[in-house]
Amino acid sequence: MDAPSQAEVLPTHTSALFQVAVKRAAELLRAGELVALPTETVYGLAANAFDTNAVAKIFQIKGRPAHNPIIVHVSSTEMAQRCVEQWPLLADKLSAAFWPGPMTMVLNRSGNVPKNVTAGGKTVGVRWPSHPFIQAVIRECDFPLAAPSANLSNSISPTNAEHVRKSLGGQIKLIVDGGQSQVGIESTVLDLTSHPVRLLRPGMIHEESLLSVLGELALGFGDSEEVLKSPGMLRKHYSPKAKLLILNWANEADLKSQIASNGAGEFSLSQTHVIAHTRIPLSTEFGRVSVIPHDAEAFARAIYAELHHADESGAGLIVVEGLPNTKEWHAIRDRLNRASAD
Repeated sequence: MDAPSQAEVLPTHTSALFQVAVKRAAELLRAGELVALPTETVYGLAANAFDTNAVAKIFQIKGRPAHNPIIVHVSSTEMAQRCVEQWPLLADKLSAAFWPGPMTMVLNRSGNVPKNVTAGGKTVGVRWPSHPFIQAVIRECDFPLAAPSANLSNSISPTNAEHVRKSLGGQIKLIVDGGQSQVGIESTVLDLTSHPVRLLRPGMIHEESLLSVLGELALGFGDSEEVLKSPGMLRKHYSPKAKLLILNWANEADLKSQIASNGAGEFSLSQTHVIAHTRIPLSTEFGRVSVIPHDAEAFARAIYAELHHADESGAGLIVVEGLPNTKEWHAIRDRLNRASAD
């Protein structure tokens, strides 16, 4: 594929602009091209999920490992059923409760889904996103979209069009600007081929909500599976360029001491970006201090943007204040733990 010099960025903030962008995105997707589209979780790099060659371009452009599967996005349960071998009653219950929304179900794939979508595995993750723009594009195309995050592999997921432009703007033809992602981290992923159903990747749909539908839920995610059933299971993922530390501190002196004792002493305080929610450093010695509200949903919406900002401002070290060890923070802790892995 001949890469464009710079992607076209189309706005969607009026009805007319929305329709123009839908038509243009669908035109490119039908032609086997990739486009970056907004979802409520993060921005996705989308291709026709039934087109092996188009899906291969996703792996090429992202530098994505071939063993890391891609979630398929649909605009109805009927379309989801075209992607899977069987549609169990439990899938009906979960889709009725959480679709459209940030919840992915892993089921045995149908022959319609190319093997490169599923990293050679027998299962596929399917999701009906709630963002109106990607819904409209899928309906216009009448085929599902394979759409991992629209960024280079293992780097910070994009939550606005500008993040995508800076990462992939020279590699794709179109980025659609649908505003800031309102969930801000990737979807909850459930493996329905496991009994009981297993949580592969936590998200902002919390375990209590899932249990109200499922009755029981196995917790077990990691990168030990021979064939990965879901993205987001690699030990290191969602990572900024800067070194990232997760610390809890009593005061600024304690924070500075911990930075030094954690082997980050090679970075000056002016190279250090602190992201806090409760104990806010007041020192002007730090390169930047950002405050995200002590609220899990607000934190999820903002954290990737803050990590992007730190990288763009040349931070060598990012220190994130440790998060509460409660269920509503589970998914955010997961993302930051993977982002901070060596």
